[in-house]
Amino acid sequence: MTKDNIDESFNLLIADDQIDEAMIEPDAEALIAEESIEPDVEELKIPDDDDYFDDAIKLYLRDIQKTKLLTADDERELANRITAGDKSARDRMIESNLRLVVKIAKRYINRGLPFLDLIEEGNLGLIKAVERFKISKECRFSTYATWWIRQSIERALVNQSRTIRLPVHVSDDINRMLRFSRDLMHKLNREPSVKEVAEAVNFDEAYVRRLMQLLKKTYSIERPMGENSDYFLSDTIEDTSTVLPSDLLENLNRYEHVSEWFETLSETEKSILTLRFGLDDCDPQTLDTIGKQFGVTRERIRQIESKAIEKLRKVKDSVEK
Repeated sequence: MTKDNIDESFNLLIADDQIDEAMIEPDAEALIAEESIEPDVEELKIPDDDDYFDDAIKLYLRDIQKTKLLTADDERELANRITAGDKSARDRMIESNLRLVVKIAKRYINRGLPFLDLIEEGNLGLIKAVERFKISKECRFSTYATWWIRQSIERALVNQSRTIRLPVHVSDDINRMLRFSRDLMHKLNREPSVKEVAEAVNFDEAYVRRLMQLLKKTYSIERPMGENSDYFLSDTIEDTSTVLPSDLLENLNRYEHVSEWFETLSETEKSILTLRFGLDDCDPQTLDTIGKQFGVTRERIRQIESKAIEKLRKVKDSVEK
């Protein structure tokens, strides 16, 4: 990342009000939870015969290894200069921590974004950390920056690897919920219940359920349903020509209105959409499966589904006028 790249990214970041508003300052508990990661130059050496990394990435990694890492005293000095408006100090703080971004980004490989995109998103988080870091923080800059880098990458994974772009605050809540869920799973040696997750993350149970449903519905239809699964959502939703009501779930506020809009449907229509899109904490079902339950053909189920979705669209349009 050259100085021009840094300036371009920095200007893009401070111009984005949505990111500024959404990326709130981590509290002491959040910083304690973050491990301090000191990047090791050796860890960033990529074998020449490693086909996973293209030449541009290999060149970038070799380039950033040349930058000297900062000591705690260096960080304090640069932080003071940055506070005073010293642009060169800001650039040095960023350049000296680019290896930290790469080390963190490597943890998110095969999660839906190319490695280079992960690095770019992490760099935006690093810039935000440099912009906000104060020497009064009772932690090293690497710990503080790790929180921002992870936030930036995880938000990008939620928004860019899914078919629906979620509002930033919803993405943040989903990431927070997932982090607490992982922690609970390690502590309990089992999958935590909705109630346990809600208590840990300090969310209402109903809200956690909605986030889980929204998370499930926003997976790309060509994305594996599990971490090591060869089962795809497109295998379940066979009739991909039928438009999913994803626009009805575009953000959490609209999602909360769906239950009200459903009251305009007949009982049969409600049942079919619920089964088809897994709206009741169950897996989506195929047209054939639903047809057998109702004793009709898959084509008849498709017709009822299309009619019901059209009704919902009309209700949605009337509400938004």
